Amino acid sequence: MKDETKTSTKAESTKVKIEEIRPHEDDESKSCRTFTIHNEDHTLGNALRYTTMKDARVEFCGYSVPHPSEDKINFRIQTNGTCSAEDALRQGLSNLNDMTGVILNVFEEALEKHRKSN
Repeated sequence: MKDETKTSTKAESTKVKIEEIRPHEDDESKSCRTFTIHNEDHTLGNALRYTTMKDARVEFCGYSVPHPSEDKINFRIQTNGTCSAEDALRQGLSNLNDMTGVILNVFEEALEKHRKSN
């Protein structure tokens, strides 16, 4: 899976490159895969691991930073076979996006309330 996902905030817009590390040729199952997510670190890795593990179809999910000087994470997912690891990753990213949207809305409402009171 090679995917370029655009993420944006009010301050800046960046591209995140996600690529699938190819499994062994004898591994035809799509339920267990490792993805490399470039230009990311523990901030995304830990939050994405949390949201992905909330999916009942996911049996294992973890990430590692190969080396502190490398700006990427390796993200491993194993599902119970009812969906592919790619689908679980997409769902985890979607859930994380929804969660951060809610947090942003609550923060902006609190900030507006604070500004009006001062």
